[in-house]
Amino acid sequence: MKLKSILKRKRYVAIKLKKTVTNHYEVKAKINGKKGRFILDTGASNSCVGFEDIKRFKLQTKESKTKAAGAGAIDMPTKQSEKNSIEIGNWKYNNFNLVLFNLTHVNTALTQHNAKAVHGIIGADILQKGKAIIDYKKNRLYLKRIIFKYR
Repeated sequence: MKLKSILKRKRYVAIKLKKTVTNHYEVKAKINGKKGRFILDTGASNSCVGFEDIKRFKLQTKESKTKAAGAGAIDMPTKQSEKNSIEIGNWKYNNFNLVLFNLTHVNTALTQHNAKAVHGIIGADILQKGKAIIDYKKNRLYLKRIIFKYR
């Protein structure tokens, strides 16, 4: 039996991943109903959006004392945004928090290699919440549907 069939029975959603010229996986997602392009990064602890896209995704922000680091940059100032919604394919999650920081260094590196700039990064927080499985052979991300229980 194929992986896709097995995971579908276990309430997983299949999401196509696009491999970029920089060998990253790119995924399209909606945050607060607005479309964006994101790098899938299993090594990023939190999902992030660039400061320049705060209005695009209708984010309510507050200051943060946390400093971001990664991809050659350290001690970058951040903001945070709480209680957002995210949709990746047919997978949805509400009450999702984001880290905001300057993504210029990431997008500069991407565009220098003829890749498209991104609006942010989908990190381990979302991958863990969705009990993610990545099928590298088929370039697919599988996320388990979240069932909300009402009291």
